[in-house]
Amino acid sequence: MELFDILAAAPFWVAVLRVATPLVFGTLGVLLCERAGVLNLGIEGIMVAGAFSGWLAVYHGAPLWGGVAVAAGAGLVFGLLHGWLTVTLALSQHVAGLGVTMLATSLSYYAYRIGFASVSSPPTITPFAPMRWLEQVPVAGPLLGPVLGAQTALTLLALLLAPVIAWLLYRTPLGLAVRMVGENPAAAEGQGIRVGAVRIGAIMAGSALMAVGGAFLTLSAFNAFFFNMINGRGWICVALVVFASWRPGRALLGALLFAAFDALQLRLQQGGASLPGLPPLPYQLYLMLPYVLSIVALILVARRATYPQALMKPYRRGER
Repeated sequence: MELFDILAAAPFWVAVLRVATPLVFGTLGVLLCERAGVLNLGIEGIMVAGAFSGWLAVYHGAPLWGGVAVAAGAGLVFGLLHGWLTVTLALSQHVAGLGVTMLATSLSYYAYRIGFASVSSPPTITPFAPMRWLEQVPVAGPLLGPVLGAQTALTLLALLLAPVIAWLLYRTPLGLAVRMVGENPAAAEGQGIRVGAVRIGAIMAGSALMAVGGAFLTLSAFNAFFFNMINGRGWICVALVVFASWRPGRALLGALLFAAFDALQLRLQQGGASLPGLPPLPYQLYLMLPYVLSIVALILVARRATYPQALMKPYRRGER
């Protein structure tokens, strides 16, 4: 299979959007937290908690959107915990985030082992169905129609969230408050903004998005919960925010770019294709491809990135 044939095929772009969806949710969640000045390394565990809680709710009879709401609620709870540790108590954001990751992951795994101790294979649910009606939209075209029609509603939601969050951050008073507490919390306080409340609110909202990203895996991409299904996606999202220079549009682009690399390496392995000008390579090199290319892109972009000036800096009311 030639490289051009892979890139021109609709199944490749179907896979790109499917792989990118949890990354879009997670990256936008991290971006909200960091725009408010807080690094949230709890994302990996929050995504696990969202994946498990959303799947468990649907397994016990809740509708699929109810499962999404439960996952978002779990994210809100862990976001509140992270905000209390990092904003109220002003503890190390690195340590608190890793602690939240370990707590959320351990609680999810423990609950699964207790609740399903006797099962030999993961129980399944009926996941979100693809939006086949999009294939009939006249403006979609011969490639875009099948690509969008193979996706689920959560993917469409993720794609729409990027412009919505961009509008929220740059066109609303609330977004201005979030950016102010991330750049200069003392000046924000001088304008009557409650820095702690804005930061905790941004962390909770961002954590809810992270959890929905995890729930996508169990409610849409797959139909069951199993250990290690997040597989480092949270850490990728943290890196993608730097690649995006803390801008929602670039965050969406970065998630799609990483997903394209990931989908490409899988097809290069399966189809026996090789990169132009190179002989067939060992499959381990293909596995490295998305991460190596992402690191290169991160190096090229991060040197010029302008980060929030108060990022990872605790703030206590009244301090100057």
